[in-house]
Amino acid sequence: MSYVNHMAKELNCKIVYYGPGLCGKTANLQWIFGQTKSEARGKMISLATETERTLFFDFLPIDLGMVRGFKVRFHIYTVPGQVFYDASRKLVLKGSDGVIFVADSQPGRIEANIESVENLAQNLADTGSALEKLPYVVQYNKRDLPEVTPIEELREALNPLKAPEFEASAIKGVGVFETLKALSKQVLQRLAKQEQI
Repeated sequence: MSYVNHMAKELNCKIVYYGPGLCGKTANLQWIFGQTKSEARGKMISLATETERTLFFDFLPIDLGMVRGFKVRFHIYTVPGQVFYDASRKLVLKGSDGVIFVADSQPGRIEANIESVENLAQNLADTGSALEKLPYVVQYNKRDLPEVTPIEELREALNPLKAPEFEASAIKGVGVFETLKALSKQVLQRLAKQEQI
């Protein structure tokens, strides 16, 4: 859940990018980081291993200005893609205000996508939450590649909740900010309804 500091008039929200290994979670954050003015973002922390680009998380606080007199700051994380790091995934996911699921559009990755979205649902359940309860957006990444799975097939396999969805090429920046803005809007609307701000 978001953290509201009434003394400092600051609202901190946590967004998590979730998806299979090498689907483009880190590429999304790198594009956002590179296109955001330095005064509006913090330092990005990235931990890598030989087998996975992001072992634990990337952390990118983005200052969104003022909402109802509160300074809004989004803290953006990615989870490690491999199921092997499931404990880390749960830790990063805990307390999230919204989730962006990044799907790999390559035809050979459909099973990895399905496994990851099922793992997301299970990990949310384990932390006392559910996709139905959270702001949630689906991004179909790598749409710039010559061979991709049709959107209809991806939608049927990965988006039964009919969450807002976006086609993207994170490495080129296509659809990156649109995805983040859609989730950010949901998060802020939810907070306003809960009268936290």
